[in-house]
Amino acid sequence: MLDPPRFARITPFANIRVPAIATVGALAALLKVSAEQLDWLVDLRQSHEQEANARLRHYRYAVIRKSDGSARLLEAPKPRLKAIQRRILADILVRVPVHARAMGFVRGRSCLGAAGIHAGEAVVATFDLRRFFPSIARPRVYGLFRALGYPWAVAWRLAGLCTTVTRRAILGRLPEGEEAYCMPHLPQGAPTSPALANLLAWRLDQRLDGLARAAWANYTRYADDLAFSGDAAFAAGLGRFGRTVERIVAEEGFTLYRAKTRAMPRQRRQSVVGIVVNAHCNVSRTDFDTLKAILHNCVRRGAAGQNRAGVADFRRHLDGRVTWVEQVNPARGAKLRALFHRIAWDERGGAGC
Repeated sequence: MLDPPRFARITPFANIRVPAIATVGALAALLKVSAEQLDWLVDLRQSHEQEANARLRHYRYAVIRKSDGSARLLEAPKPRLKAIQRRILADILVRVPVHARAMGFVRGRSCLGAAGIHAGEAVVATFDLRRFFPSIARPRVYGLFRALGYPWAVAWRLAGLCTTVTRRAILGRLPEGEEAYCMPHLPQGAPTSPALANLLAWRLDQRLDGLARAAWANYTRYADDLAFSGDAAFAAGLGRFGRTVERIVAEEGFTLYRAKTRAMPRQRRQSVVGIVVNAHCNVSRTDFDTLKAILHNCVRRGAAGQNRAGVADFRRHLDGRVTWVEQVNPARGAKLRALFHRIAWDERGGAGC
């Protein structure tokens, strides 16, 4: 017990180059804070959840209502903690490879790449993971940092910096399923959460990819969206396949959102992460027509009257939507870009007279 702590990676991570941090003091130095400030940010006693003074809390909260009636809780770290999380992300997490079928939040991969894998198949099946980030608890994050070689005191503080406990006053604004938020979990809104979620879903991706290969099918995961596709034989056995997916997901510590499970044969629109994939990657006709009508009305009547949602920078908002269509379908995107260039904007990005 008198031996000094050592940095020692387990065998699977032996060749990964991450900072060799053996002590809490060394971690504080890397993050450019004092040891006392480090422990305050880590919140080892989990006292910040009950802190009455909002200025002393580390997170801001926002509840986003979705079209299906459910709610998504965003837990955004304040600037000081966010800067530290970004350093952990850049110095440690991005150096650890993720599974090849994890397509979200990975440099060089995208939702367009995820969708393209499923284009032109006889059937596409999609599954949704319920509360993906909150379901990943602090002990799993701690275990990852331990596996990367960090002694327990360092690993526990790294895990504490990347997880949080939601204030109980906030939980009353959520419709259901508060249990995951009551325990230290990955916050949706922290820069470290997507990378940690990808790494901690490695076994899930490995097993689901193996299951898909055994069925001569394709598999991708984009954050909490699981997608499978295959031929007519795969379509015929999709019922049993789906039950196996649900069992594997549960065994790996996640939960399926059953109401969002979809089986899409070629005869109807097939969609993966919002991209149509029946023959090739494409935007849906409805989305294209809606955006085209907005741009056309901006040209004829001025952009200000079309900003019904009150977007702060409507010009940039529309530019981003057109750019997305250009990436998915260049021909359709060119038509929308031509309309966009015809809009008269004032110097503030609003409509001209």
